[in-house]
Amino acid sequence: MKTLGYYNGKYGELEDMAIPFNDRVHFFGDGVYDAGPSRNYVIFAIDEHIDRFFNSAKLLEIQMPVTKAELKQILQEMVNKMDTGNLFVYYQVTRGTGIRNHVYTEGPGNLWIMLKPAEISDGIEPIKLITLEDTRFLHCNIKTLNLIPSCVANQRAKEAGVQESVFYREGGRITECAHSNVHIIKNGELYTAPTDNLILPGIARRHLIDKCKELGIKVNEVPYYLDDLFTAEEVLVTSSSNLCLHANEIDGMAVGGKQSELLEKIRKAVLGEFVEATQLIQKKAV
Repeated sequence: MKTLGYYNGKYGELEDMAIPFNDRVHFFGDGVYDAGPSRNYVIFAIDEHIDRFFNSAKLLEIQMPVTKAELKQILQEMVNKMDTGNLFVYYQVTRGTGIRNHVYTEGPGNLWIMLKPAEISDGIEPIKLITLEDTRFLHCNIKTLNLIPSCVANQRAKEAGVQESVFYREGGRITECAHSNVHIIKNGELYTAPTDNLILPGIARRHLIDKCKELGIKVNEVPYYLDDLFTAEEVLVTSSSNLCLHANEIDGMAVGGKQSELLEKIRKAVLGEFVEATQLIQKKAV
C-alpha cells in the first residue's frame, strides 16, 4: 500500500478512512500523539516513542485502548504492509467518542495511526530560521493535538521563505521550534533547553545529547537566550522527522559556520546511529 490508516481496528488507504463525528478530537483537539521514522521496515527508537506517547496520555488522564506491546505489534504489522519501508509513522489517541461536553468522556480512547512514505534528511544542506514569540500554553512537555500556534508559526516560516521557526519566551529565553528542538554550540559545547514544561522532551534531542557525550562534547541542559542563538558557533535543529539539521541564517542574518568540523562529527554520529539501527532486514510476510 502507498499510504495506510487505522482507526480502532479498521484499516484503509488514508483517503478512504472516515472518523465518527463525535470523536472529541473534532471539538476539543482532545488527544495526544507521537511519531517517528521507519527505514527498511524498521521503526527507529520505537520503544522510546511509545513510552513518551503513553506518558503524554497519562498526563492528560486519557485511557489507552491498547498496551505498549500491542501498539508496537500493530505498528510493525502496518509498516510491513507498505510498498516502501521508508516511512513517517504517526499515531494518536483521542479521549473517546460522545456528544460534545467539556467534561471528560469516560472509557478508553480512540487509536489512530497514519503511515506515509518519507525520507530522513542527511543534514548536509543548511536550513534558514526565523524567531517568533512563544505564545503557547504551559504544558509543552505533553505532545498534545493542540497545535494551532505551531501551525501559525509554520505558515509564517513559509511566508518568510525559511524552513522553521524558533520560539522564545519573555526575556528572550529560547524554548524550541514549531515542530523541532533547537540547540547551539558555544565554546565547543552543546547547549540545549532543559526539559521543563516549556519544551517537548524530543527523542532526537536525547539521541543528540547521547552522541555528543560519546564524542566527548560537554552538554549543558540550561536555558539560553536570543543573544546566545545569534552569536552561537553553530545552531542545530533536531526532530524525529529530520534527526540533525543545522542553520546558517536566522531572521535574515548569517549564523553559525564557526565549528564546521565539530558539526560534521555530530551529524555523522547521529545519522550513523539511525542507519545502523535500521539496517535492511527481510520484510516479514503479512
